[in-house]
Amino acid sequence: MSWWTRKPLEERARWVLEPLLSVGPLRFGMDPEQVRAALDGARVSPSQTSGGRLAWQRYPDVGVTAIYQHGPGSGPGSGPCLAAVAVDPWCGPLVRLEQVELMGRLPSEVRADLRGLARRAGVSVRSNWNGDPEVTAWGLSMGAAQDWGSPSEEWTREDRVITDALLVGPELAADPYATAPVVGWHDVREARTNPGAAPLTPQERHRWAWTPREGVGPLRFGMTVNQVSAALGGEAPAIRRGWNPWAGRGAGQWHLREEQFDGAGVTAHYWSPEGPPTLAAVTVDGRTGPQVDWDGIRLIGRPVSEVDAEVVRSIEERGLGWMVYCDGGPGPEELNMYVRATRAGDTVVSGARFFAPDWEDRG
Repeated sequence: MSWWTRKPLEERARWVLEPLLSVGPLRFGMDPEQVRAALDGARVSPSQTSGGRLAWQRYPDVGVTAIYQHGPGSGPGSGPCLAAVAVDPWCGPLVRLEQVELMGRLPSEVRADLRGLARRAGVSVRSNWNGDPEVTAWGLSMGAAQDWGSPSEEWTREDRVITDALLVGPELAADPYATAPVVGWHDVREARTNPGAAPLTPQERHRWAWTPREGVGPLRFGMTVNQVSAALGGEAPAIRRGWNPWAGRGAGQWHLREEQFDGAGVTAHYWSPEGPPTLAAVTVDGRTGPQVDWDGIRLIGRPVSEVDAEVVRSIEERGLGWMVYCDGGPGPEELNMYVRATRAGDTVVSGARFFAPDWEDRG
């Protein structure tokens, strides 16, 4: 599901979570046909498989994703069984646990309500990979996503995040995001965590210049991996991410995709069309990255709705074309830049991505 599929609250179903047993009409352990029947034959997107077996199915009109696990062997009981349900924040059902409404709210409010409910029930609440509440006893792991304006508006980002949820059966409850079924749906092992810290102040940020289609700050598109590190004062990346096109099908070459530099507050994105990886894009983090200006607009660390509006206005005044990119951020099409949103607790602040000609942005 995506932000452009969002629905008004009055059009969304209301479901009750029975921890470790069911959510709404879905019971953990159902097979795919039973899931679809429980959802009144709702339309299903193309099924996703892993190792030739059904892994998960998305129901876009309902706003849920059904995640399956398989038993051992190939006999009875080895087929796909519903193990987890991911609920979309923009169009999914409004799920309630006892008196606590879980969906579409500020994360801090839901956290406070869940802690109160857990205290009364005598169960513990911990933080998951993203800093949001997770309760093993209830098979519940909360998350958050960018909030948007009314569905009647074509494109409006808000300055806050709202809650979504992953609900699991007993087999996955101990550590949902570490289990094979959930990793196959959403692998967060290399994801950037959200500590909820406040953004740096303008006085605490370095200032970088930007040359469209060439580079930003000391970084120039086409740099090698070693040149990027040297340009950042020798900083070593906190995280390196890559991919293997032959993963699951035998040995293959690992390709570097990006490096995250927490000290500088930037992520370097690489491509390697004909050889060693070279710098193709730079993402400046909204919480910790340097300040970058365009046409008198401070792009980094501000309320994202303000920056979106100022950037669009400047683009139109200049007579440039503009488009909305992968995460919903606007940018001048000819200049290879767009505004990104970085979570900071309940809010979002503006970051930005700058990229080389011909680089394919994948979000």
